Amino acid sequence: MRFESKAQARRHVWDLLEAEQFAQSPLPAHGRIPNFVGAEEAAARLFEQSPWREAVTLKINPDSPQRAVRLMALARGVRVYVPTPRLTDGFHLLDPQRIPAHAFDAAATLQSMREHSILVPLRELPAFDAIVTGCVAVTASGKRCGKGAGYSDIEFGILRELGFDAVPVATTVHEAQIVADFPVESNDLPLTLICTPQRSLFVANPMAAPGGVEWERLSAADIERMPLLAELRALKEEAR
Repeated sequence: MRFESKAQARRHVWDLLEAEQFAQSPLPAHGRIPNFVGAEEAAARLFEQSPWREAVTLKINPDSPQRAVRLMALARGVRVYVPTPRLTDGFHLLDPQRIPAHAFDAAATLQSMREHSILVPLRELPAFDAIVTGCVAVTASGKRCGKGAGYSDIEFGILRELGFDAVPVATTVHEAQIVADFPVESNDLPLTLICTPQRSLFVANPMAAPGGVEWERLSAADIERMPLLAELRALKEEAR
């Protein structure tokens, strides 16, 4: 199904996941990156593919459906960086060398993550081997839409502003979250791999990666709500 807007695509996916009982806790699915039945199987498929299979450092979103990705990454010895929700602070570093194995489950869970993580400011972030992001809807051509706040796109832009190269981006979703098409914008995060519980979809020709934060899209109120953006501006001023 093709949609004329991301909002239509989101609404369709949220409605379908709940109607078919593909969504799982936390509920309702609406208004969030929806957790889905089979999230663990999709996460396992992701780690069958390069560069996630060989990665030693990953950025992974904090949402519920990617909890399995964070847990599996820790079990594989991967250093996991998780952005604070709504970009209110730095990145949580989950270091499996510092976290006992019995605590991996709690460390991978957003509600208890802070007890096991180190908060890392932007100036101390490393280059990542790859990224995992959450999505509401995706297309087989690598388009994605989140819940509408744009945080994943801004996070990617921040990394580019810091001078890091664009790296491959994957997501884990339910088959019902794959739609035919919807519009995209220049700041959208491009997907290179989509994993569902049933299959892995490689994007043959990913969209061009944004070169940085598109500041003109942001208001003063946006920047005030996301202190990481003010931190980024300060870093760039220091570099001049």
